[in-house]
Amino acid sequence: METGKLIKELRIKKGMTQEELAEKTEVSARTIQRIENGQVDPRAYTLQMIAKALEVDYNLFKSIEADEKEETEKQNNIWLGFLHLSGIIPLLFPTLLMWRARKQKTKTMSDHYRSVISFQLLIFGVLVGCLWVYWKVNITTPLLGVLLINTLLSITNAVKVMNGESYISSPFAKHENKD
Repeated sequence: METGKLIKELRIKKGMTQEELAEKTEVSARTIQRIENGQVDPRAYTLQMIAKALEVDYNLFKSIEADEKEETEKQNNIWLGFLHLSGIIPLLFPTLLMWRARKQKTKTMSDHYRSVISFQLLIFGVLVGCLWVYWKVNITTPLLGVLLINTLLSITNAVKVMNGESYISSPFAKHENKD
């Protein structure tokens, strides 16, 4: 349950209005309304004041916040995993779309984006070289090998990121791999 919903539920059980809770907490009624609607995350001090006014333990709110942060992190890791999976196809467009959609919502999206893009560019360059070898010598082994390695690395990175582990970074991407 979200913190705001819990506050609203507890406030209603106490028979308090938003204005009464606002008076007891020295927070504006509009802020209470926005917290209950999930539009803002209350600061620790505000949560302490609300807990005191509602006569509940502050740790109740802290555990809910921790659960919410964990759920958000899991969701972000899923998006980052999909970003890494987009590296299977050395086309920049799907990767660019995912980055644009999530760059403001996922903290490390730009680092992962740079790593995936540089990896895709590297693979694209190697594929062009392999196509040249195929054209000149008619050998497909290097081409298939590059595609297999690309697929394995993309899947490995996606799984690692989804599990919250560090991923294998492209040597050309500049970032700190601290996931």
